[in-house]
Amino acid sequence: MRLTLADASATRELGRALADVLAPGDLVILVGDLGAGKTTLAQGIGAGLGVAGTVASPTFIIARAHRPAPGRPALIHVDAYRLGSLAELDDLDLDESVEDAVTIVEWGAGIAEVLAESHLVITLERERGGGMDDPEAGVRTVTLEGHGPRWEGDALSPWEGDALGSIAPALA
Repeated sequence: MRLTLADASATRELGRALADVLAPGDLVILVGDLGAGKTTLAQGIGAGLGVAGTVASPTFIIARAHRPAPGRPALIHVDAYRLGSLAELDDLDLDESVEDAVTIVEWGAGIAEVLAESHLVITLERERGGGMDDPEAGVRTVTLEGHGPRWEGDALSPWEGDALGSIAPALA
């Protein structure tokens, strides 16, 4: 699935809508250049899950756990940018919490896939040029690609219809 989003606000709204589909044990791998909107999308997912605390880039702490809202899964937010190997990822003991939480790994392509049998890869691209000084501006292109049994068949179908309709005004 490929979407075009008008700005950072639409990226957050996409995350909120996606949170309705995500469940404990889901692994989401975010791919994109600096400033593409990976953390912005994670903020939207966190808001949609109703997690406690601010969802911010975990670049310097590498992994941050956010307490869940009642009846919702916790959010584990990881930044794998500074991780040099699978062993360093393994040292975070994410496999212990991945079954009970939604786990988002920024910069995780090629390393985080081993955390779960199924994963959702979301690639974000941001239009370069004018407005790049403003982190809220700029069109984003988002591609969602499911891998493994969890995402086979119609896993995203309910989200494509109803939830996507709720953010349609924000789409470019």
